[in-house]
Amino acid sequence: MIIELRKKSQITLPKEIVKQLNLQEGDKLEISIENGCIRLEPVAVYPKEYILKLAEEIQVLREDPKFEYNSFDNVDDLLKSLKNDNKE
Repeated sequence: MIIELRKKSQITLPKEIVKQLNLQEGDKLEISIENGCIRLEPVAVYPKEYILKLAEEIQVLREDPKFEYNSFDNVDDLLKSLKNDNKE
């Protein structure tokens, strides 16, 4: 898919990509360069205070001997695990 760089260095994302990634006006995108390519990645922005509070809550859970947690390599594995937990 080819797009054109416009005045003021602006580009328009093709509708198919916007729809596939469920992007909406006002969403934030991280831009970076990887191996000579431009990479755009949707991101969620939260207040720093919220992130710090969340980190504290996670630490409390990790220190609780009754709490069991797993780590996952990707979202699909997480979702499979959640589905299996709901079946039990």
